[in-house]
Amino acid sequence: MSNILVLSVGTRNKIIQYFKKELQGKGKVIATDMSRLAPALYEADAFYIVPRMTEPGYIEKILEICRTEKIQGVLSLIDPELSLLAENKDRFAAIGTCVIGSDYEVCERSLNKWEMYQWLEEHHYRCAKSYVNKEEFFKDIEKGEAKYPVFVKPVCGSASIAISKVYDRETIELLFQHNAGLMIQEYLEGQEIGADCYIDMISGKLVSIFTKKKLVMRAGETDKAESFIDPKLNELLSSFAEEMGYRGQIDIDVFEKDENYYISEVNPRFGGGYPHAYECGVNHMKLIVNNLEGKENEKQEPGYDEGVYMMKYNEISILNGGRENEK
Repeated sequence: MSNILVLSVGTRNKIIQYFKKELQGKGKVIATDMSRLAPALYEADAFYIVPRMTEPGYIEKILEICRTEKIQGVLSLIDPELSLLAENKDRFAAIGTCVIGSDYEVCERSLNKWEMYQWLEEHHYRCAKSYVNKEEFFKDIEKGEAKYPVFVKPVCGSASIAISKVYDRETIELLFQHNAGLMIQEYLEGQEIGADCYIDMISGKLVSIFTKKKLVMRAGETDKAESFIDPKLNELLSSFAEEMGYRGQIDIDVFEKDENYYISEVNPRFGGGYPHAYECGVNHMKLIVNNLEGKENEKQEPGYDEGVYMMKYNEISILNGGRENEK
């Protein structure tokens, strides 16, 4: 049996559905969220309402669920929880539960855009030039080594929250005056690309890649996209993911500019656009289950069709009482 616990499920109904399909007859999918009005809860075989992850005793509650439900693998669908799981992976391992994800240091670096930028620069990967010191940026503007517009964003943040496209010095001064922990990032004009990747938990090798051209974005997530394959990009992503030391599912944002690829950001979890990959036949749930069963996954060459479009649309879930399958 491979019982899987998915934390902070929110509206990620498809992720729960895909895991249930993969585990049919050989395991259960358990879900958690802090709100009873998280629709993905009601897709799971059972669910728990848990405290906010910042509250004392939260991780003890998750460990208790893992013991009760005999969970083999646990993962989260939100950024802030990734480091918390990684930090406690030994406690989970002690009760027979594998944290499906990257180590603490890798999660922290991925969620800190300045640290990620420094790592990319040191390891010679193309990326958007960034600054945490606005005076250094203004000097580069004067020398003609930087130009407007630029993005001003939190060093630590997700879902495109509090990101501003800025065209002048006055706006940068104002933003830095009223917000702590900001950075300035070069604006890359080009095609934005998303890559859903799986790095084998046993071998540490990137074994599956799905890439898509982002056509429309909404609230930081891909709303419309088109599948494509480029061996040059796949080689770059494999080198990057393995050198960084990722494990499990990750979502990489890339820009293509002047026939070169620039690595932008990484979410070490399932991204909001992953259903596009799954519906094209790229089944990372199966790879996760294989790893939980002690099986090392072999590298898969991209076998999906190019030119397949994903178009998100709204759906609703009606709840009467809200206690079905709750434990």
